Amino acid sequence: MKASQAIKMVGGALIVLASINAYAQSSDAAAPAAPNSASAKKADHALGRKVRTALSKTKGLSVANITVRARGGAVTLAGTVPEQPQIDLATQTAQGVAGVTSVKNALSIRPVGQ
Repeated sequence: MKASQAIKMVGGALIVLASINAYAQSSDAAAPAAPNSASAKKADHALGRKVRTALSKTKGLSVANITVRARGGAVTLAGTVPEQPQIDLATQTAQGVAGVTSVKNALSIRPVGQ
């Protein structure tokens, strides 16, 4: 009787284990093909440079404390500027760069000298 209980216990454990493994499998056919990581990074880096260049050429915008991150066309602006109008100007400038699909503005105001 103990042997049959042990067999049932092992069989139950195997069924649970098999169901967990079946649930955890990913479906590669349903997922879209990911672009080449190296080429995507290169494109993101180039877009970030284009945005940074456009920001630096914008009159009335202090870019000394602004960082630009790009990923798949989405650009994030972070850092500080001395006045509120510069935040809006930076956003508008970044949106005007070819290849930018969206702009997240994480800039904050920090008056000069602080």
